[in-house]
Amino acid sequence: MKILRIIARLNVGGPARHVVWLTERLNDDEFESVLIAGTVPKGEESMNHIAAEHGVEPIFIEEMSRELSIKDAISLLKIFREIRRQKPDIIHTHTAKAGTVGRIAALLYKLVTPGAGKLRVVHTFHGHVFHSYYGRFKTGVFIAIEKFLARFATDRIITISPQQFHEIHEEVGIGRAEQFAIVPLGIDITVFDKTVANRQLIRTELGVTDADLLVGFVGRLTEIKDVSHFLQVAAQVHLGEQSKPVRFVIVGDGHLRAKLEAEASELGISDQVIFLGNRSDIENVYSALDVVALTSLNEGTPLSLIEAMAARRPVISTIVGGVRDLLGEIVEEKDGFRICERGIGIEGRSVADYTKGLLYLSENEKLRKSLAEKGRDFVASTYSKDRLVDDIAQVYRDLTKKL
Repeated sequence: MKILRIIARLNVGGPARHVVWLTERLNDDEFESVLIAGTVPKGEESMNHIAAEHGVEPIFIEEMSRELSIKDAISLLKIFREIRRQKPDIIHTHTAKAGTVGRIAALLYKLVTPGAGKLRVVHTFHGHVFHSYYGRFKTGVFIAIEKFLARFATDRIITISPQQFHEIHEEVGIGRAEQFAIVPLGIDITVFDKTVANRQLIRTELGVTDADLLVGFVGRLTEIKDVSHFLQVAAQVHLGEQSKPVRFVIVGDGHLRAKLEAEASELGISDQVIFLGNRSDIENVYSALDVVALTSLNEGTPLSLIEAMAARRPVISTIVGGVRDLLGEIVEEKDGFRICERGIGIEGRSVADYTKGLLYLSENEKLRKSLAEKGRDFVASTYSKDRLVDDIAQVYRDLTKKL
């Protein structure tokens, strides 16, 4: 069974690792996998090296990237030509841009190619742009495009969490219920078991003492992550009194970095917030953190929280998208925040509420340890890389059985 996998770009984040792992592992006696990828724009860091490390050689299409462009027509033509050359049994697109261009190319191929009716098309929503990204008109256009593609150009739609299925199908109305499969992300959990010895090395590098509680944000510095919210929380924590000093670190890079560094200075917390940039040893960085925080406006299933749980780190996050599924059921309602099974959840965008939740977590070591262990157990049972590969392989088998 030949799989042609398409993604807009291999930039820093979960989707790039996801497609590389699937392309690498689904190459055996049963499957043959080929990966098409676009280019990483300026301001974003490339993860092309991850593909090389796993022995994956993508077919790069220079004109395909994140932003809408007249070059998308060239991308569509090149993907169409690649489909004709590869003659796949299944085309699997990932992320919004590749999902649009790739599925239109697949639809055109089926329309003009005799015998192409057996081709099956799969699309994975790693996140979605149906709120918090654009204005009402532009969002409406994207929803209309996705509804068209779901009806005429997609055999199976994959979401990465039950909450994402609820938002995309039940709230927005994309696709038919029977088209969907929920396949959680997968990660290599074992790498987080070998980092304890590196905790002190990283903390020494950061100038953080054993007496400090270190809170970290891990992710791209883009608008949707709302790192400004994280800085405002840090400023409020800095004004309060705690039994342990609280320090903050921002791990990642992006086009907002200079603006965020200036904001930290304006808030008077430059000496409390460390901008670390991107790291290739992210598993070691997690070992140095005491709490992992996320302040996003919208998420699919955030890889940073999954990795934090794998590294036995307690998490606190705004409750958006698939975060709800990661945190689990509500255990106790507090003033402004929720203690959930596997983390602290903040409903809404109140800096004061987030600060309350973070301070509560920072002052309760027993709770931090309990959440960390429950998170690790959950991730080990739900988000392993082997499970991801097996689930996707089964999606492909189920589709081809119906031919």
